[in-house]
Amino acid sequence: MTEAPKFTTLGCRLNAYESEAMKELAREAGLNDVVIVNTCAVTSEAVRKSRQEVRKLRRENPDAKVVVTGCAAQIDPDSFAQMDEVDLVVGNTEKMQPSTWTDLAGGFIGDTEVTRVNDIMSVTDTAGHLIDGFGTRSRAYVQVQNGCDHRCTFCIIPYGRGNSRSVPAGVVVEQIKRLVDKGYNEVVLTGVDLTSWGADLPSQPRLGDLVMRILRLVPDLPRLRISSIDSIEVDDNLMLAIATEPRLMPHLHLSLQHGDDLILKRMKRRHLRDDAIAFCEQARSLRPDMTFGADIIAGFPTETEAHFENSLRLVNECNLTWLHVFPYSPREGTPAARMPQVNARAIKDRAARLRAKGDHQIKHHLAQQVGVTHKILMENDRMGRTEQFTEVLFDQEQLEGSIVSARISGNTGTQLMVSGAQ
Repeated sequence: MTEAPKFTTLGCRLNAYESEAMKELAREAGLNDVVIVNTCAVTSEAVRKSRQEVRKLRRENPDAKVVVTGCAAQIDPDSFAQMDEVDLVVGNTEKMQPSTWTDLAGGFIGDTEVTRVNDIMSVTDTAGHLIDGFGTRSRAYVQVQNGCDHRCTFCIIPYGRGNSRSVPAGVVVEQIKRLVDKGYNEVVLTGVDLTSWGADLPSQPRLGDLVMRILRLVPDLPRLRISSIDSIEVDDNLMLAIATEPRLMPHLHLSLQHGDDLILKRMKRRHLRDDAIAFCEQARSLRPDMTFGADIIAGFPTETEAHFENSLRLVNECNLTWLHVFPYSPREGTPAARMPQVNARAIKDRAARLRAKGDHQIKHHLAQQVGVTHKILMENDRMGRTEQFTEVLFDQEQLEGSIVSARISGNTGTQLMVSGAQ
């Protein structure tokens, strides 16, 4: 008896998006009895978990072929190829090529060819992979960019994703039109370094140009959302969209990483703390209901308590609501791994303090929403999200995928609540 391919995805939203695209490619190829692990390489711990997942899936699927792909496989294919549990290693470019899956289904690779991984730095384009969204029937994700031209000292991802490359605006618009026609009420633009979109295209358009074009050419799209951005790269048109386009959701996740200028320089970031504060103030002045999320690393090499306190203060100064806190762990092959390291106990303590600060910020945000009427996109029949991406629980069933206007009646400490008929 043949079984459909099984996918396990580790890491970022882009990986999850690409797993959905791979599922479609595998289905079209007629591929069966294969387990695919889409790995992550953002930290040493992520690589360890990827290997752990490969071993677990081999034990659970002794007769299936095990294919490993993703960033960890791209960066260090030989180490995965040497694992007894692995039949084939596929690179990040190759995993999105139909020929990889048709060759695997036809038995042309996997028996004699153990790796199919090319130089990611030689890739110059990104295909606009057409999928119908994932996660819920309400929200779809569209990959508009891949790779990164920057070389932050803690980050290995450019070596797994390659240099920055963009999906042409026309391709993006056509895909979003297709998704809207299928009933999606919200589209999220995703990428590795989203604000670098367009730099490699003719006339070098900016992300704001793409956003304005989408909103102009897809008038039936109710909600457009932007995933993680680098605030120092935000262009004038994106600020204009924030100020004038209510269909652009008032929630931005910022790649800040730290709140101390010296640590930011050692990270090789391109902004200083005042740049981050100024951006948040400007964006909120243009859109008063704007909320911010942010990535912050705790315990970066050479970080002192005073440096860390600047990160804590930045949460207040930028009025951040949603914190993604990363305890620093050295990633082999990065400059930061060769810097003087912070004590592991101090890293754990600082990460915990940042998370506690984040919990406080969420509770403050939730308290402010009680009594406010929001337009809530329903992810299932009892839970949806506001324009600011805050979860809302309903005590009565709603239509999944619909946008419901409702007054917030309370909160649970982690989610908003709507009680009674609206």
